[in-house]
Amino acid sequence: MPEPLSYDILIIGSGAAGMTAALELANTARVALICKAALGDGSSRWAQGGIATVIDPTDTAESHIEDTLNAGAGLCHRHTVERVVNASRASIEWLIDQGVPFTPADEHEDLDFPYHLTREGGHSHRRILHADDATGRALVETLAHKVRQHPQIDLFEQHLAVDLITRHKLGLAEEACVGAYVLNLATQQVQPMGAKAVILATGGASRVYLYSTNPDASSGDGIAMAWRAGCSVANMEFNQFHPTCLFHPQARSFLISEALRGEGAHLKLPDGQRFMHRFDERAELAPRDIVARAIDHEMKRLGLDHVYLDISHQDPEFIRSHFPTIYQRCLELGIDITQEALPVVPAAHYTCGGIVTDAYGQTEIPCLYAIGECAFTGLHGANRMASNSLLECIVYGRFAAEDLRSKIQQLAPPPPLPAWDESQVTDSDEDVVISHNWDELRRFMWDYVGIVRTNKRLERAAHRIQLLQSEIHEYYSNYRISGDLLELRNLATVAELIIRSALLRKESRGLHFTLDYPAPAPEARDTLLTPDRW
Repeated sequence: MPEPLSYDILIIGSGAAGMTAALELANTARVALICKAALGDGSSRWAQGGIATVIDPTDTAESHIEDTLNAGAGLCHRHTVERVVNASRASIEWLIDQGVPFTPADEHEDLDFPYHLTREGGHSHRRILHADDATGRALVETLAHKVRQHPQIDLFEQHLAVDLITRHKLGLAEEACVGAYVLNLATQQVQPMGAKAVILATGGASRVYLYSTNPDASSGDGIAMAWRAGCSVANMEFNQFHPTCLFHPQARSFLISEALRGEGAHLKLPDGQRFMHRFDERAELAPRDIVARAIDHEMKRLGLDHVYLDISHQDPEFIRSHFPTIYQRCLELGIDITQEALPVVPAAHYTCGGIVTDAYGQTEIPCLYAIGECAFTGLHGANRMASNSLLECIVYGRFAAEDLRSKIQQLAPPPPLPAWDESQVTDSDEDVVISHNWDELRRFMWDYVGIVRTNKRLERAAHRIQLLQSEIHEYYSNYRISGDLLELRNLATVAELIIRSALLRKESRGLHFTLDYPAPAPEARDTLLTPDRW
């Protein structure tokens, strides 16, 4: 078996949050960065819209704060929202310093800040800084280039974390996270990796659903590992469904950016009628939860499998220049968005809840941090506002790095780590069980724990997840692990957390809508789950 490795900082996850933390720490610490696939292949890469920050002279930080609080349906933590918004400009300037090629302002725009700003649902001003319609790709490729060049960062691509290692798990006093077991997907060997501190930046869990805008890697790994290690989670019932995923057999996960609606695109029924004005006075610019539920309602009312998004009334050159990625991809699929409407459907997009952290990303376990989509900071509340997520990744990546830089010299090196023990397991010849359980999990989560919920559906889901968990545990205990098995195990853990959280919320608020409790409760409260209470 491979010998244990030891670092100052172990970062699990290589999206916007993980790479930001790595670059901010690497000048003063030795960093290991774990990538499930290739560097930058996670969800951050597919963020089309942009990053929200106050730049326009007619905009204010107070307006951005209030817009975020309104979108969050009473559950945002105001102090967190204020802190993130106030840190946004410095984080944007840091990205510019790294070389991220944001789209420049039009020649006629009179701005001190020379970049184009767009607007998305929930925002009262133009404040979305972007790189055409592929902001995530531009950001990730820029940071990935920096990471690969840095001599203090050791990069482990095609590696998947199995579980966290804590002092209590080793039978030691004074609890702290001291590393993780990591599966090398190429060799199928498990490597113990020790560190003074561990940062989880593993993204969300939208692949727990049958239809998602996220890549397959969004399997809730960090949330599940933190839960098994003893961390609390909060607000796991709030799963954001992006209103507009392209409905096409050859592009099941292709996101149609909210910026299209920000630039005047209309949602329409097959007969060409618009419908959003019947659900919200902001029409297509309403927050995502309202738009997704409206589309879901119309699809069920009329028996549709999709609706349409139409921007063809805009100038064709404007469309091609502002949305080149969407235009080109749709053209490849036989759809010219300058001439015709796009078929769209809602799809699971973002996990608003996650691992409970403090103001710097520190979890309840010392020396364990969580940043980005896997973390619960209180920023998003019951519904994430568009383009606050990439912002959160950069801001909290820098917050966590700032906190660790001040502590790193005082942190103890990790203790000796035992090798991974697989002496009691055998190779499996029943891999079909994994694929079957993966499919079953995602289907019943879509049917029973989707955009609109009921107690009966949730109880059915709770029953199914108990049976599935038992099967997965038996499989995990008796056979050698694989990447697919680890992801299935993590998805099942996260599914259970989502179902339990949804059953506890006896109201409809933000992204959680139940026919049994259609009104919001008088007081907005977070849903907190703690492992030792079960």
